[in-house]
Amino acid sequence: MTAPKEPAYKKHIGYQGGLLGGFATLAAAFIVIGNIATHDAIEQRKADDLQRSLNQVIPPALHDNNVLKDQVTLKHEGKNIMVYRGTLKQKPVAFAFNISGQGYGGEISILMGVDNNGKILGVRILSHTETPGLGDKIEAEKSHWVYNFNNLSFNKVPMEKWRVKKDGGIFDQFSGATITPRAVIKAVTEGLSMFNSHRHELIAPTSTQSAVQDKTEEITRQTASTETATTSTRK
Repeated sequence: MTAPKEPAYKKHIGYQGGLLGGFATLAAAFIVIGNIATHDAIEQRKADDLQRSLNQVIPPALHDNNVLKDQVTLKHEGKNIMVYRGTLKQKPVAFAFNISGQGYGGEISILMGVDNNGKILGVRILSHTETPGLGDKIEAEKSHWVYNFNNLSFNKVPMEKWRVKKDGGIFDQFSGATITPRAVIKAVTEGLSMFNSHRHELIAPTSTQSAVQDKTEEITRQTASTETATTSTRK
């Protein structure tokens, strides 16, 4: 018994190209649908991770606002820097921002928090590609090294001492991985310098606080004017 003859149209390049295009379109549609279905969950996970990191560099006890949603953008050396601001009774009291350093394995992404006076509240490593067992000691989960930045400032430690001990500074280096701590220290130092450069800009009253203050001053002026008019009438 002979096999059925394949239709001639299936041998045409147009048919084969259309069939391939159809499968490609179907696959692309599934990818798009998958991205749409998981986008919100992924974004929420990112927000949750960032919120946890922010809580570590700006202790919740210091502020009464949602730091994640209170953001200002700084212009620093031609770059836009996102700053998360902690406020207490609408007064800015703490700030967190991303900085980065070039380690042995690549870029090290860092989140640091400071108070109004430029004192470090906390430093955390967000991501890195340093050597496991050596450079990864910059992670708070692997070592307490990163906690050495807490409560330090340029007022407490001279600029020339913001180095590893091997270079004449105050910070421990890692055996076999000195490049990594050097990169983090350099980045944190640059972060403090940036904050000091924009300190007055950052601690300025928030727009809400300014509006409340303006309204209070207006009410005070109106009250004073009314009292003056009443006094004049009585006379």
